[in-house]
Amino acid sequence: MNLNLRQAIVQRVTDKNNEELFGIIEDSIGGEEQVLPGLGVLFEIIWQHSEENVQAQMVTALKEHLA
Repeated sequence: MNLNLRQAIVQRVTDKNNEELFGIIEDSIGGEEQVLPGLGVLFEIIWQHSEENVQAQMVTALKEHLA
């Protein structure tokens, strides 16, 4: 993924409040495939700033919902 794309996505959500961030995520989920890289960048940020136990919970939730 191009670093400029990451930067553009981060700039798009910078200075948004919680409600706005929630809306961006909700609007992107289940949407067109072109928004998937944006969700990936947001997930990357969440993952990098989550503690190990939270990461483990996310992996468990993913595994349970893939079955």
